[in-house]
Amino acid sequence: MTRTIVITAAASLVAALVLVYVMTMGGSSDDKFAQCRQGQVAGGMSQIGGPFTLVSETGETVTDTDVIDKPALIYFGYTFCPDVCPMDTARNAQAVEILEERGRMVKPVFISIDPDRDTPEILADFTDNLHPRMLGLTGSAEQVKAASKAYRTYYQKQEPAEGNEAYYLVDHSTSTYLVLPEHGVAEFFRRDAAPEEMADRVECFMDAM
Repeated sequence: MTRTIVITAAASLVAALVLVYVMTMGGSSDDKFAQCRQGQVAGGMSQIGGPFTLVSETGETVTDTDVIDKPALIYFGYTFCPDVCPMDTARNAQAVEILEERGRMVKPVFISIDPDRDTPEILADFTDNLHPRMLGLTGSAEQVKAASKAYRTYYQKQEPAEGNEAYYLVDHSTSTYLVLPEHGVAEFFRRDAAPEEMADRVECFMDAM
């Protein structure tokens, strides 16, 4: 009887260990990027991203398939932003430069959430000062809203300064998204991610493609 109990207990322990393995390892076996991913999103990364139609800094109408023709780092901000956007986009540009030194070509993309002020010409000046390959995108209010909704970003225009309707700030989310052709959004980076960390993680995804 005692021997039977021991065998049964051992069998139960083995079954439990197998179940734990399947739940922790086996469940992610179909995700070839699992070893690279640190960000977590409710419902998975497939819940972020999607089609969009915007206007490039050269005045051309483009879609997501035109823009994401190679791995891209996408950031939603605005050129009149006094501090956060310049810092974040400069950090993204540094990460892209590090990757380029490693032989990895990644496209930096800046999508304006302030279409009333961010014309293609203003965007071109802004992106040219950050990185020669950074692509600025704007569009109508409806186009920008649709792109923001697809990427689950937030923005809200504040009340203009009294006596100066052209001066206002825009509250907005600050994540940067890694988007891969044929895979969509693979990862996101928070503001505290350093350029080297971003480059390392992006390279991991590119190696796994």
